[in-house]
Amino acid sequence: MSKVIVIGGGPAGMFAAYFAARSGHQVTLLEKNEKLGKKLYITGKGRCNVTNASDMETIFQNVVSNRKFLYSAFYACTNDMVMDFFKEQGLELKIERGNRVFPVSDHSSDVIAALKKALDKAGVKVLLHTTVKELLQEEDKVTGVLLSDGKKMMADKVVVATGGISYPSTGSTGDGYEFAKKTGHRMVTPTPSLVPLHTKEAWVPELQGLSLKNVSVKIMDGKKVLFEDFGEMLFTHFGVSGPMILSASGSIRPDRFEKEPIMYINLKPALDEEQLDRRILREFEESMNKQFKNSINKLYPSKLIPVMIELSGIDSDKKVNEISKEERRRLLELTRALPVTITGLGEFKEAIITKGGVSVKDINPSTMESKLIKDLYFCGEVLDLDALTGGYNLQIAWSTGYLAGISIE
Repeated sequence: MSKVIVIGGGPAGMFAAYFAARSGHQVTLLEKNEKLGKKLYITGKGRCNVTNASDMETIFQNVVSNRKFLYSAFYACTNDMVMDFFKEQGLELKIERGNRVFPVSDHSSDVIAALKKALDKAGVKVLLHTTVKELLQEEDKVTGVLLSDGKKMMADKVVVATGGISYPSTGSTGDGYEFAKKTGHRMVTPTPSLVPLHTKEAWVPELQGLSLKNVSVKIMDGKKVLFEDFGEMLFTHFGVSGPMILSASGSIRPDRFEKEPIMYINLKPALDEEQLDRRILREFEESMNKQFKNSINKLYPSKLIPVMIELSGIDSDKKVNEISKEERRRLLELTRALPVTITGLGEFKEAIITKGGVSVKDINPSTMESKLIKDLYFCGEVLDLDALTGGYNLQIAWSTGYLAGISIE
């Protein structure tokens, strides 16, 4: 039996602690907050998107960084296993749009309660309000941790599951990155991910609060397509947000481009070019003697109409029967590709997850153990692993936590 310390009471840490204890080890879980799962509590808008019920191939496709590294973890602990775990703890689950899995109660607190119940049953000792200052090591082996109060806790194995630096108010303040750096591990610079995008155009803030559903976006870096999707988006006082935009943020790094990426919004993706032209013509024919500004209310949300008029370059007071074919063409192109310039990502305090972290090159993918320091394991968001929205990031946490827990000897 090994004496194991797990640092961090988030999803990866709780899974690592539970499965290490189930394997017969003496496990102590250290959490610096006043409760476990503080960030988990706010995920999925407080409902907790536990995982995704798609097939594992789809799960892999939705991983953005270091997909191949997760092969062992994902097949050691699949989404079905995660769902079975929670059902065994008495938590009922349901599957919603996009195969997202939520508790039937719609309360993330029930997910955390199920995890606590499992930890108690497995005999895991949980210490709250306990902050780790640094890892203790002798040569190339970890021997325990030094707490912020100066106390040393010795252990045979240590698991670092401290999360990233998104939502720092929940305790994700990058502690694990410091532990990793001090023990010689390489780092991939952390950046915010699954976060709103900042934009340049002055008209964007004027649309604040406008939600567009069933639109498609394409983000381009010159001729290279960085992201393409269909869904819902929202205009804010600084740029754009919404489910589709959060996913887009995981695929782009504006700081790496010579030119700012351009996002093109197709407001009518269900219509091809010819169909859209006929639709615009029909609206114009029905409003032949009206002014242009009064003829397109069926084509666009009212808040968007002044923007479409301004960008099309068509005089708002111009009679519809005077609009030229060229002007109609401009309106059509604008409808199919409304351009928005991306200037940057939202901040860590807005980010759902962190992109970057401890380099997976220094971690054994079959065990989650460090290749540099014996008996030291890393799992969850502290690693350079991230995915799109839809329950995939939590699946990474469960799978890597599980693999770390069962790999401890």
